Amino acid sequence: MAYATLQDLIDRFGAKELVQRTDRTNKPPSTIDEALVEQALDGASSLADGYLRKVYELPLPATPRVLVDKICDIARYTIRDESSEEKGFVHRNYKGALDWLELVSTGAVALDLGSNVPPPEPAGGGAVRSSSGDRTLTQGSMKGYV
Repeated sequence: MAYATLQDLIDRFGAKELVQRTDRTNKPPSTIDEALVEQALDGASSLADGYLRKVYELPLPATPRVLVDKICDIARYTIRDESSEEKGFVHRNYKGALDWLELVSTGAVALDLGSNVPPPEPAGGGAVRSSSGDRTLTQGSMKGYV
């Protein structure tokens, strides 16, 4: 299940941009390739699930607006045309979305899923233990070595 829809992409970026990025058959571009958009949204949602399943039980009971926005940023990057600059804002938003998902997966950022869903357990909490054996290299055992 995709966390965002075609309408979410249109609301966020505009139909004109989606026509330009997805219509690869008509010259000039005139329609949104809905199959391409759905594929991009499904892929972005699957990518997000990989991060989310570390701290949340899937499927999520609700989809927070911030997650919809991040899915749209990832899908937009996926359907970008080949002339897009690698350092441009589309790429920057994509990297920002991945960084945000990483923060969610570590528990540093929690999703607002409603009041009846407990927040994830914070990461960490374990203790570090170490032990060492007897010293095998001592001044006495190293006598004669420089």
